[in-house]
Amino acid sequence: MKNTIQLNKPIVFVVDMTNGFVKEGALSDPAIAQIVPDIKRLIQRYDNLFICDAHTKDAREFQAYPAHCLKGSSESQVISELEKFAKDVIEKNSTNTFMAPAFQKRLDALLETYRDLVITGCCTDLCVLQFALSLQSYLNQKDDHDHRVVVFEPCVDTYDVPQIHEKAFWNEWALANMEANGICVVKQVEE
Repeated sequence: MKNTIQLNKPIVFVVDMTNGFVKEGALSDPAIAQIVPDIKRLIQRYDNLFICDAHTKDAREFQAYPAHCLKGSSESQVISELEKFAKDVIEKNSTNTFMAPAFQKRLDALLETYRDLVITGCCTDLCVLQFALSLQSYLNQKDDHDHRVVVFEPCVDTYDVPQIHEKAFWNEWALANMEANGICVVKQVEE
């Protein structure tokens, strides 16, 4: 894991910083709010794209997770601390942003404009991990040496449910998994 890096034409993806993961609902954990200041530092300096769960009422994902972030509900809305920055939002009905049709339609244009693809938000071991690995795999398939997938450790977090989903373990595991797959994992946010 690197301590710092210099970003090159970055876009910051803000994944699932919604009420349903931070403030209310079955999968919320208020401790996730600790990453907001570091995310703000990035999105105040660089272009960003917010990604938000917006599930259908009978989403297949609910076979694995409790119902959360229903489309149009307060749970699917960006948290108040970041909402003024959320001018560009893509909704998803899956844990993986890469699978969202709206993201797929924009991917090539994003790659033409930006070089570093910075992923922030929650949950480190689910939505962040799947998105990062999918982007990395896509770049690998194209032999794309011009882009990097970057994850700043202070800008990602996951939820904690004692004895079921231990935050520290899953954060550490996900960050190590991403780094092992060639994703640039960095310890601190560039100043």
